[in-house]
Amino acid sequence: MSRPAVFLDRDGTINVNVHHLHRVEDLQLIPGSVEAIAILNAAGYAVVVITNQSAIARGLLTEDGLSEIHRELKRLLSRQHAVIDAIYHCAHHPDYGERIACDCRKPSPNMLLTAAKDNGLDLSCSFMVGDNLSDLESGWRAGCRSALVRTGHGNQVLKNADEPTRNQISYVGSDLLDVAKWITEKHPTK
Repeated sequence: MSRPAVFLDRDGTINVNVHHLHRVEDLQLIPGSVEAIAILNAAGYAVVVITNQSAIARGLLTEDGLSEIHRELKRLLSRQHAVIDAIYHCAHHPDYGERIACDCRKPSPNMLLTAAKDNGLDLSCSFMVGDNLSDLESGWRAGCRSALVRTGHGNQVLKNADEPTRNQISYVGSDLLDVAKWITEKHPTK
């Protein structure tokens, strides 16, 4: 049986958006994000991080450095019983590194589609949460509902969004905790 998921952007949604985060010591969680993930876990949602990491293509970060940042993220979450089920990242950028036109970089839905296949997830009852339009678009293209957080770039995205885009957003929350509460209250898994 397929499980519903909440796909989360990383920078600006879970942790403070540091320009091209490439040092583990710069990882700082947004207040309430740990509690939000724990709430989603308790409600039966798989929690999957979907993140563009062009710092690798730009030469600012290695795959090993990214793994170290993600280990620290999981450690910080686990101290308060919050769990990320999986993390998927795109290391490409069309203007840096190999300059390939990849099929994984958000707003492509491919990281979500791969995560759904790998983890038995039901995209039709899942959510994509982020602070950028590319996050929301990747969710819509994968068949998910999308929610915007006002942290990170969220306020600016909402300000610049046209009416059809605003109408397509399922929920706008002040932060991840607000969105997690909305998801679990309005869309229980049981």
